[in-house]
Amino acid sequence: MLIAKPVTKLTCIVLTLFCLSCKQRNIVKHNGEKDLISFKPVFGISYTEIARRSQDGLSFNSFGYQLEPQWKMQFVSNDSTSIYSPTKKQFINFPLSRGYDSIFNTARTWLKVKTMTKDSMIIELLKAYGDSVDTRGAKIYMVFYADNYIKNVLHGDISKCKSPSRKDSVYIQWLADAANKNIDKAFAARQPVELKSKSALITISKRHTEPNMLNNFNTSNDYMGPEFDITINKAYANFYYSFSILIDPAGQMHYGRPLTVFLEESRKATYIHLSKAVMDSYLKYYLKVVPGKTLGITHTSEIAVHVTGRPRVYSLTKNLQ
Repeated sequence: MLIAKPVTKLTCIVLTLFCLSCKQRNIVKHNGEKDLISFKPVFGISYTEIARRSQDGLSFNSFGYQLEPQWKMQFVSNDSTSIYSPTKKQFINFPLSRGYDSIFNTARTWLKVKTMTKDSMIIELLKAYGDSVDTRGAKIYMVFYADNYIKNVLHGDISKCKSPSRKDSVYIQWLADAANKNIDKAFAARQPVELKSKSALITISKRHTEPNMLNNFNTSNDYMGPEFDITINKAYANFYYSFSILIDPAGQMHYGRPLTVFLEESRKATYIHLSKAVMDSYLKYYLKVVPGKTLGITHTSEIAVHVTGRPRVYSLTKNLQ
């Protein structure tokens, strides 16, 4: 995949990290040694993640997923960390397991320390497969600054570091141009599609991911796979259809695919025909659609809908009169 490379200044993250590496001794040794890391030199220091980037410097991938800085943490001991929960609005203690070559596990995540000082850290995410861990790394890096460094050196201003880069904007524009020409290249919108009812007969409810410890407080499903429950009252019949819709930059709907399993191909064809008719006869007429955007760029993206039809209920007593 070729991506235009704009002439631009180095990001503040790269500049700051180079400065830190020049001025301070790195606590972690990486001279080919398979050292069992100790966090003792940084016990009690609170760190805030200010950036998360892939190896190519991007915070987005081709599916529209954004790597966001989310963690606030401190090492309490060599077998315990304290990580901030945005849901509970407090720090929660997690067990810490150390491995060789600066690898450790906490909050159900495998990580590898690349650099660590009292002012900053760079930690690489690792991929786990069952009982094994790929020590080669996922090439995704979490950049942390100590809260004291943020306060005393950056004077609390980390907005530039946390913001997507110019390189991200160029990449998203490239993806958007491709998706807008060919809807099959649609990707997730960081500001997802919005659906609004234009009729009292149709109600809409968007599904939301509850952040918790099981998903590491990650709610990215809310924009990676937006799902809507739609109820149509006084429909022509009882029905329930689940299918995806591609929304183009003009807010127009294009049928995607059925979201159910079929044992017979004939049943699939009938399902597609009927669910597409529901989209064309109800959804297109009675819904106002706001297309999705990423970094302010409108582009084609996909949503899932679960549509329930409820027919008009007639009063038997009234009909007999």
